[in-house]
Amino acid sequence: MRSTDGEGEGADKRDFLMNESETIDPRELNPLALAFVGDSVLELLVRTRLARHHRMSAGKLNVEKVKYVSARAQFREEQLEPLFTEEELSVFKRGRNASKASVAKHASPEEYRASTGFECLLGWLYLTGQMARVEELFDALWQQFDPNQK
Repeated sequence: MRSTDGEGEGADKRDFLMNESETIDPRELNPLALAFVGDSVLELLVRTRLARHHRMSAGKLNVEKVKYVSARAQFREEQLEPLFTEEELSVFKRGRNASKASVAKHASPEEYRASTGFECLLGWLYLTGQMARVEELFDALWQQFDPNQK
């Protein structure tokens, strides 16, 4: 439908994006949409943990953050699989098996798929209101993580 207010197609897109009358069940979302949310959840958790426990400039905090949120670092998240419930494992696998058009510069395809799976799981947990579980998995990940490990 064309806009007649002189703003053209841009106004139509804004109207479409601002229509929030429907809430989509997270189980119906594409795994990459869940990973889109989960990526932000993980980044916020890492940023919060670093800022709360280290006195560094924003630039240095960012350098440290990258060590924790890179695909290579997230690949270690597969070590958390034994902690996943059956439903969580299913969501993780949906994300891991989702096709992606690109792969991160500094990660193998296997590492990239695993990180996408974990981000998908975090996104699903977040959108289903399971923040205590997000924190539990993040704490387990944080305890085993060595930012200097290559």
